[in-house]
Amino acid sequence: MPPLRAANLLATIEGSRLHSADCGHWQRWGPYLSERQWGTVREDYSANGTAWDSFPHDHARSRAYRWGEDGIAGFSDDWLNWCVSLALWNRKDPIIKERLFGLTNSQGNHGEDVKELYFYLDGTPTHSYMRMLYKYPHAAYPYEDLIEENARRGGDMPEYEILDTGVFDDARYFDVQVEYAKHTPDDIVMRVTVENRADEAASLDVLPQIWARNAWSWKENKDKPRLVAGTDHDGAVHLAGHHFRHEPIVVTAWSNDAPLTWLFCENDTNVKRLFNMEGAGPFKDGFNDYLVHGDANAIRHDAGTKAAAHAALELGPHARAVVYLRWRPQSAIDETPFDADALFARRIAEADEFYGALQHEITDTDARLVQRQALAGMLWSKQYYQYDVQRWLDGDPLQPRPPAERKRGRNVDWRHLCNADIVSMPDKWEYPWYASWDLAFHAAAFALIDPAFAKKQLLLLVKDRYQHPNGQLPAYEWALSDANPPVHAWAAWRVYEIDRALTGKADRDFLELVFHKLLLNFSWWVNRKDADGHNIFQGGFLGLDNVGIFDRSSPLPTGGHIDQADGTAWMAAYALDLMRIALELACANHVFVDIGVKFFEHFLYIAEAVSCDDGCDTGLWDGQDEFFYDKLRLPDGSNIPMRVRSIVGLIPLFAVHVLEERLHGGLPGLRERLAWFLEHRPDLAKLVSRWNEPGKGNALLLSLLRGHRMKALLRRALDESEFLSDHGVRGLSRFHRDQPFVFQHDGNSFCVKYLPAESDTRVFGGNSNWRGPVWMPVNYLLIESLYEFHRYYGDDFRVEYPTGSGQKFSLAEIADELARRATTLFLKNRDGERPVMGAYPLLQADPRSQDLILFHEYFHGDNGRGVGASHQTGWTGLVALLLQPRAMAASGNVPLTGESAGVSGAAAASAATVAAATQPAVVEPASTSKAPVSEEPVSKEPASSLATTTAK
Repeated sequence: MPPLRAANLLATIEGSRLHSADCGHWQRWGPYLSERQWGTVREDYSANGTAWDSFPHDHARSRAYRWGEDGIAGFSDDWLNWCVSLALWNRKDPIIKERLFGLTNSQGNHGEDVKELYFYLDGTPTHSYMRMLYKYPHAAYPYEDLIEENARRGGDMPEYEILDTGVFDDARYFDVQVEYAKHTPDDIVMRVTVENRADEAASLDVLPQIWARNAWSWKENKDKPRLVAGTDHDGAVHLAGHHFRHEPIVVTAWSNDAPLTWLFCENDTNVKRLFNMEGAGPFKDGFNDYLVHGDANAIRHDAGTKAAAHAALELGPHARAVVYLRWRPQSAIDETPFDADALFARRIAEADEFYGALQHEITDTDARLVQRQALAGMLWSKQYYQYDVQRWLDGDPLQPRPPAERKRGRNVDWRHLCNADIVSMPDKWEYPWYASWDLAFHAAAFALIDPAFAKKQLLLLVKDRYQHPNGQLPAYEWALSDANPPVHAWAAWRVYEIDRALTGKADRDFLELVFHKLLLNFSWWVNRKDADGHNIFQGGFLGLDNVGIFDRSSPLPTGGHIDQADGTAWMAAYALDLMRIALELACANHVFVDIGVKFFEHFLYIAEAVSCDDGCDTGLWDGQDEFFYDKLRLPDGSNIPMRVRSIVGLIPLFAVHVLEERLHGGLPGLRERLAWFLEHRPDLAKLVSRWNEPGKGNALLLSLLRGHRMKALLRRALDESEFLSDHGVRGLSRFHRDQPFVFQHDGNSFCVKYLPAESDTRVFGGNSNWRGPVWMPVNYLLIESLYEFHRYYGDDFRVEYPTGSGQKFSLAEIADELARRATTLFLKNRDGERPVMGAYPLLQADPRSQDLILFHEYFHGDNGRGVGASHQTGWTGLVALLLQPRAMAASGNVPLTGESAGVSGAAAASAATVAAATQPAVVEPASTSKAPVSEEPVSKEPASSLATTTAK
């Protein structure tokens, strides 16, 4: 029985809509507006590449963006032609609240950080219904207080948050709930519900806004969009919207609680304010200047490229008011009576039905709530992302030429990169740009509710306008040439399996398309990141920020290079993932057997290099500590092990796969090829666990670790005095709390010590810290790996858990327990509190706010408090998979220690258990007929199919 009842899910209204031929039309509009466009690389035209200073928050209200737009609770079409968002003013702020405020990297004592209270509460994959909540204080927003106090605090002090300022005390704030419901795919209603939470009256100006993205200030464009006021037959005002890239639209707004007035301005830069130049106006900041400064000339009342329906609300204690905005195609206008609230009730019921089908095996109400909010955060974090590096480097025809330094600066080697797509963001405020390994984890989580979108996301990064001609995948816009862990193949396989479980169909066309492009990427890694040609990899940054003593993205102060345990383990896992994909494709086309065997061999070469005993030149295993360490290779040929007990040394556990005869034993030539290689290379054959004595089901275990070394790593990973916390495995052992690792060189000391939350140094980490906190993606992969080991070793292979307890359990039981620990980050404990929300005591004490959950970037290594980017639902959204119960043999397990997470059956299911639950692949006759892989709406070029060799 598959773990997801596809029939139940697809039988819902939303499920059938999602899997219909019209799904692309339904997804044309969505929450694709960024939450921060200012301070990004794309908008930076400085000579020295200081994005935060080049376009600060103070400019955002007055300066037109080149590459995107931003706003609160935003919605847009998939080209960002028309944008909708909310603006507010409490009549005390120095500016109206049009976008979320936060500190830049230099302003925050732990780096950049949004200083607002907002929560993603619900959403459907087609965006037929979306809901989020923003909390806005009665008092003037404490901009200067937040900047000054955080500047005063050092890295050894906690961040000064918006709740610390006191502006939310005594419930003196507004709850502003923003919802969207689609009447049809293009007929959409925004409902803004404002509630005064205080015991005293308060005033609030509410401005639902619609505007056209500025595409006319950069190159000659005679067809400028326009919003023009008109009058209905009953005297009500409506707007007619004209855009050369969009069908004409009609916009209406109404409220039973206050009269509405339409305001207009232009989405143009206020050159007077910013550059002391003459300009016609009204400018982008017209609504702000009209309301805050009383400047009647800052707006118009007839037409513009930006419009707002202004409602001036006077709210008594605990009073509520509702404002509506509707836009739809002009061709769809009719006189049929329309009930907006009935529409919302219908779409909410459909969302409940959809998630009810998904969560039919989750018995705990709180676990359901956590999973649904995690998935809502994923859905709200989609963003239209545009970045044409060539145009960015060379400049636009109607703008000044970029400084000459730009031609020698950031991303100059990526002129081919031209992105204009809907992409899943790690966090739409702090990280409003994709990161390659983040996106892989996002796709795995998205596959649970929208596998088609998950596949499109993975296909994006291997398109010719993303992937470098040399095969590298772009890392992120701050440094496209950085290397992120190569997890794309892993994600493609996971999405493929979950999609097959949901739909009952194996999309091998998707798998083959990704596979061909990843052959290029694997070759790039082999040829660029193996400095000595010994199958030991350097990798570099690999997304782990300050995990080591040096900045791994920069030249070392010692000279030489670092042979990385994590870089090498990621490549071993990459080889296994590509082998697995090749053998799956071989079930339909037997020519893939050869390439599958090629990756089998490549994995063994890496395993031999990394796992050799002490004294060999390449090995990274330390027999004394029984742990994997990086090696610093100095220019004189000597090497020094970097004895830091970090996640780097546990990542070799991730490179594991059980090759089962029942799945692929019938592939022509496979058995003979494997047997020949292992017989002729007995030195490598010893790395395959009992390959000549097959285990249950004639299975071969491919792993960097044999049983003893695996147990040695797990002994540390499962030790509560080292890696194991109440809420998952830490990024650094607590051993380094009392015994920091110190490296001396040329009179300088480099130190790594255990820091359970924020980093106390700004060196190569900012507010990201791998020196002690719990990170969800590596915990997820560890859980998945233990399930895979269990497939081979079975229940008789027992490991002590926790270390020193004297109790032993199977690897599957330990994986269940680690999943339970990870989910307790978000679930209410015995005191009714959620560990993740430890920094929000005011909300935790409020019965109406206790169920508002944030999905942070990482978590305090001792108490589980959320740390880093507060809304990073991206890879932290993997908790949605961990909360999805398994429906296989282990489903009768119960948590081994501590309180139950309330999840039905086993604590949780990783994507690996989804894989284990699906039907085994059947070897089919080779077929040359291929159905085309559908393209995402904003990508028009045909997919290419390329292959390359992995030889150096």
